[in-house]
Amino acid sequence: MDPNWTHVGLRSPNLTNTTVNLQENFEIDLEDTNWILTSSFIIFTMQTGFGMLESGCVSIKNEANIMMKNMADISLGGLTYWIFGYGLSFGESSYSNPFVGTGDFLLDPPVGDALMGPVFASFLFQLSFATTATTIVSGAMAERCNFKAYCVFSFLNTIVYCVPAGWVWGSHGFLNQLGAVDIAGSGPVHLVGGSSAFASALMLGPRLGRYARGTDPLPLGNPVNAAMGTFVLWWGWLAFNSGSTYGVSGAKWQYAARAAVMTMMGSFGGGCFGLLFTLIKNKGKAEVMELINSILGSLVSITAGCFLYRAWESLLIGFIGAGVASASSMLFDRLRVDDPVGASAVHGACGIWGVIAVGLFADNPIPMETTNGRSGLFKGGGWYLLGVQSLTAVCLAAWGVLVTMLLLWLIDRVMPIRMDPYNELLGADLTEHRIRHGQVGVSRAVSALRPFRRSSSMEEVGTIGINTGHGLVVEKILKANKRNELDGKPQTYTNEAFVAADSASTSYKNNGLLNKRPNGNGDQLHRTLDSMIDEINGGKRETSKGARKNNGVPVIPDEIKGKKFRELTVTELDELGEINAAQDRFRRRFGEEDYKSDVMRSATITPNVRWID
Repeated sequence: MDPNWTHVGLRSPNLTNTTVNLQENFEIDLEDTNWILTSSFIIFTMQTGFGMLESGCVSIKNEANIMMKNMADISLGGLTYWIFGYGLSFGESSYSNPFVGTGDFLLDPPVGDALMGPVFASFLFQLSFATTATTIVSGAMAERCNFKAYCVFSFLNTIVYCVPAGWVWGSHGFLNQLGAVDIAGSGPVHLVGGSSAFASALMLGPRLGRYARGTDPLPLGNPVNAAMGTFVLWWGWLAFNSGSTYGVSGAKWQYAARAAVMTMMGSFGGGCFGLLFTLIKNKGKAEVMELINSILGSLVSITAGCFLYRAWESLLIGFIGAGVASASSMLFDRLRVDDPVGASAVHGACGIWGVIAVGLFADNPIPMETTNGRSGLFKGGGWYLLGVQSLTAVCLAAWGVLVTMLLLWLIDRVMPIRMDPYNELLGADLTEHRIRHGQVGVSRAVSALRPFRRSSSMEEVGTIGINTGHGLVVEKILKANKRNELDGKPQTYTNEAFVAADSASTSYKNNGLLNKRPNGNGDQLHRTLDSMIDEINGGKRETSKGARKNNGVPVIPDEIKGKKFRELTVTELDELGEINAAQDRFRRRFGEEDYKSDVMRSATITPNVRWID
């Protein structure tokens, strides 16, 4: 190692040509920098976990929207953290005060700066924390938040995190000076993020019809995605907590190892609670989200003091944290605070417990000065640390709720942050991102809302996963078949059947030297296409399930008609599902003539209805 570097920091006389101040607790050497960078990279993968978890919790017609919000959080929130967030948390100019830091804005130490490496490593690590805190909020606002307004909120939400982070971790912060302890962010990251999520859900109000049938949870859009997202978060949490030793030099490596094991021990306690609780609550049936939130709640709870506890204490803290998550989630639903992913309970309520647990169970991690020589109440340390931790929890929760409410209120003055009811029913994927899912009720919603829509643009969006180029070819073949119908005889088409819709002179045979089209009347390709057309447009026949087909669309058999849903057999239910799927695939598009018909009917029923086309 270079002799100018020491294990305690960068204090050599020839390392003074720096343009950036480095927090005292960020004194890191070469090995520490490697550890911090690696941890930062792993923590960034937690964004994948958040995206998968949140998209799995919401309905399918909003899953792409939630992923878009997560990407906006990183892009916009990361930008503002570089512009002013890092400086508000850790700036050390002469204008810094116990409430907020200043300086180090637009962080960019030049080549040759002695602290360039340590500063960039520190910034990246803190950036990963900041984007995590911002992403927590997106799940609580899911399925009814205007995407453009959310982008504005994401751009400004950095201030919700960075100021209280400075209180706890910045050398200027008043809580830091009082002796507050939070190793990896139960308070500044999770409690602040959870409080902000609670305020967001409260301000937006519940989703349409959320509590119409009681407080039971709504069906998950993709339970497997939600579970996979939990595993990714679980993995990232190890770097989150172990990386918060800020290196491996000196005694840090021992406590980094302890942090990893205690993190896992806490999650074991939470997982055991979740399994027991959901099996008892649901009479032997394990609920996916109950177990997921129990595990995540325990991880949040262990984060503040991840290397300050013994193994049995970590188990207990995680077990209690899972109970807090479950109880608070049910409480928020009774209060009709609609949080689709449970962020308010998991991150907010468990964040409070995690911060307070340090005041009860913390060891003094000799020789490190993490707790300033203090221990928790149960370790003979007296009431001081518990008092400071309780004050920290109150300050962070109050800040997160009040500032988020103020931000949302101000944004709502400029643009509505709640989605239009029509857009909410159709789903944000369709209305915000032009992604139309099949078989999830979107087509039915479009049909129901048709008389009230202002344009036909929604019907023009193709279903996701459909190759529109192939659809064009099929449409051309159908038209050619109608023009040259030959009473049951096989039809052979020329290349004109494959001409693009927007050009009568362009043929597929000219699109590439190797893209050759056949000309022979007996070509196998044409025979295959003929058989497809015959299947789609053929006369009445029996399907494999016994359902009759008329003009390519299966018709419900007479023996099923009139039966109640619960009276159908398994075979009949399967057959009915196949018929519904086929009818949805071949359902005609809504066109201009249909709109004119709706206008006339609405004018007859309600003459004062206004139409904008």
